[in-house]
Amino acid sequence: MMRPGFADPVQDAQSCFRAVLEALSRPGRVQTLASGLTPPAPLHPATAAVLLTLADAETPLHHDAGAEADAWLRFHCGCPMTAAGSAAFVLAVTPPPALATLQAGTDEEPERGATLVIQVEALEAGSGWRLRGPGIEAEHRLAVRGLPDGFLADRAARRGLFPRGVDVILCAGDRIAALPRTTLIEEG
Repeated sequence: MMRPGFADPVQDAQSCFRAVLEALSRPGRVQTLASGLTPPAPLHPATAAVLLTLADAETPLHHDAGAEADAWLRFHCGCPMTAAGSAAFVLAVTPPPALATLQAGTDEEPERGATLVIQVEALEAGSGWRLRGPGIEAEHRLAVRGLPDGFLADRAARRGLFPRGVDVILCAGDRIAALPRTTLIEEG
């Protein structure tokens, strides 16, 4: 049986979209989504809400969430599935693919860079990484549990591509935080 999507698709998607925009404009700030979703395993409610809000028939998606999640995402989002290297959105519930394998956009069209949605164990503000850059007055701290050890090095190696790059949305339970390509991250 297919699990339901948003109870009120318009209102719920608008609420989630505002939270995603807030997360992207204030990197590292944790946003809580009250989506009421119970998606198929292994998807967390925040992960499902972000994809229901952002993915559609015009946005190719790649994921590693399994067959039940695939059927659910295809049904509710209508998004075409594709390889990670040609996807607009890439969902990683296991260690994410190397950023070099994802679309980075072009100098003329940097907005064509992929958005990597990574499902992690936990997000906590106030400790952990030091974040700096646009949308952060001085410094913000974010602790992320569940990312592979090489993630920060992989991300730092791609800094020279700017304005091209990959934006990241982290999801844990019903919480999200974003790391736009402009955000500088230092170990805490």
